[in-house]
Amino acid sequence: MDSVAKKLSEIEETARSIVESAENQKHDLEHEMQEKRNRLDNDLEMETKKKLEAIRLELQQDMERLLEKQRKQNDREIEFLKKDFEEHHTEYAKEILSRIIEVSL
Repeated sequence: MDSVAKKLSEIEETARSIVESAENQKHDLEHEMQEKRNRLDNDLEMETKKKLEAIRLELQQDMERLLEKQRKQNDREIEFLKKDFEEHHTEYAKEILSRIIEVSL
C-alpha cells in the first residue's frame, strides 16, 4: 500500500512538475510573442513612415514641376502681351479714344 501511495505521490509530483514547466514555457512563449509583435509593429511603423515620406517627396517634386511649368507659361503669356502691346499700342490708344468719343456723343 505504501508502495502504491508512494508511486501515486511520484506521479502527482511529476504531473505538477510537468504543469509548472508548461506554465513556464507558456509564459516564455507569451513574452517571445509580445517581443515579436513589438518588433513587427516597429518595422511596420518604420516602413509606413518611409513610404509616406517617399510619397510626400514625390508629390512635392510634382508640385514644383507643375509650378515651374506654370511660371514658364505665364512668362510666355507676359512676353506675348508685351510684344503685342509694343506692336499695336497706337491702334489700341486710337480704339480707346474712339470709344470714349462715341460714349460722350
